[in-house]
Amino acid sequence: MKNIRVLDCTLRDGGCVNNFCFGQAYMDRIKEGLEDSGVDIIELGYIDGAKGADAGRTQFLSDAALRESFLKYKKPGTKYVAMIDYGKFDIDQLLPRDETTLDGIRVAFHKKDRFQALEWGKKIIAKGYMMFVQPMLTLRYSDQELLELIDRVNTELPQVEAFYIVDSFGEMRLNDLTRISYLVDHNLAPQITMGFHSHNNLQLSFSNAVSLLSHETNRPMIIDSSVMGMGKGAGNLNTELFTDHLNLYHQKNYAIKPLLMVIDEVLNQVAVDYRWGYSVDHYLSAVHSCTPSYAEYFFNKHMLTIDRLDTLLGMIEDHKKISFDKDYAEQLYLNFNRVPFDDAVNLENLKGQIDGKKVVLIASGHSILAAEKRLNELVQQPDVFSIAVNHCSLIPTDFIFANRENIYDDAAEKCLPTLYLSSINTEQTGRNLIFDYAKWTEINGKKSDSAFFVITNILQSIGVKDILLAGFDGFDLDLTKTYYDMKLARPKTKEQVEQKNRDTIDFLQSKAGSMTFQFLTPSKYQEGL
Repeated sequence: MKNIRVLDCTLRDGGCVNNFCFGQAYMDRIKEGLEDSGVDIIELGYIDGAKGADAGRTQFLSDAALRESFLKYKKPGTKYVAMIDYGKFDIDQLLPRDETTLDGIRVAFHKKDRFQALEWGKKIIAKGYMMFVQPMLTLRYSDQELLELIDRVNTELPQVEAFYIVDSFGEMRLNDLTRISYLVDHNLAPQITMGFHSHNNLQLSFSNAVSLLSHETNRPMIIDSSVMGMGKGAGNLNTELFTDHLNLYHQKNYAIKPLLMVIDEVLNQVAVDYRWGYSVDHYLSAVHSCTPSYAEYFFNKHMLTIDRLDTLLGMIEDHKKISFDKDYAEQLYLNFNRVPFDDAVNLENLKGQIDGKKVVLIASGHSILAAEKRLNELVQQPDVFSIAVNHCSLIPTDFIFANRENIYDDAAEKCLPTLYLSSINTEQTGRNLIFDYAKWTEINGKKSDSAFFVITNILQSIGVKDILLAGFDGFDLDLTKTYYDMKLARPKTKEQVEQKNRDTIDFLQSKAGSMTFQFLTPSKYQEGL
């Protein structure tokens, strides 16, 4: 029987989902469940000298803080570790290992820092700890670079506990894992364990881990996993699934029920506010071999169709793919959408159609269902000009305003007159009017292509001072409270909901004195004005 150990990283990698804010009660419950399950190694969190906390979060200021607030009990036979990203803690401040401290330190590092990280390893081992070598994005190493790193570990750090294959972007297919695992196994010193940490962007974490177990070797292995697959983006290998497999086929005796209780009592509640697991954007990030943060950033704008997101991710330069650069991502997004268009004639056209009329903007909020009859009567009045904002409304309007291609396509299919931004790269036809993307997404000194912000700025530029608003209910985690038609729904996290509501209130407040807004249906935005 192979020497296979399971390292559960729920408290650390799972913490990337909720900014490590489990709260002490949930932290203790997860730790207890993992101990009861019999997993071999429990990763308690990150140590980060700048962003860490003393307690209540699994990103700790120091190993001393972790010990005092969290590691108050150690189950005999279980090992307790934490991860440190190279450069984010003064390793000289690490406590000497004893029966009350962590048992091991996992050092994660980018390729450029690999040799400096090994110097860290020497200090960690000198203080008595198990040391785990975690070369992030192992797939980015050439064979020569990987062999050089392995040789340095063999000669300078023969006491390390494990050398890991790390699939940071969840992009490894079986042939990738097979090639790298054979390279590691045949060159790593025989006493050093081979570890595997995967992400599930391609839904291959389980199959890759199972395949690795069939690798013909006597070398011990550590496989990382997390309960319910909790982890950044697409998540990780599921501890409850993998331990069950080991029980069935590798004569292990892990207790599954405590893991299921952790899901039932803790993670199901966390999942109400935070999302992880398979998604198309994380799949695309793996396909394009880039950090999922780019896909998340672009996807969360809710402005791009999936095929355009695929195209945009393909434009990221190779040297930018490894680490997320927000400024670079925003500029790339703006350049991608920036199709110059001289809209002076269209502005005059729109102004001529609106002059002397009351302007009504109708959003897709659930409240328009109750107000449908009243709104129908309103928009039919000859002195009213109506615009549906980013949806083909059940209320007939003079125009649809679209800043997303799918909304434009829907309006075109229904032959509805449309106002749209030049980022939707198509020719102007019929009554449709195009407006310059770059000009109208400049909102209060910042860039935003929020449909409401953009159409309001366009209207203000042609002299509109008073706007009636319907269906601007405000965002809610409960999508049925946000949209009258669930086909229009775009799921959002708690943070995104709060941020979008704040941004809209700030925008409305910025217009105070130059424009007035009257809400025809109930709105959360009224509370902030």
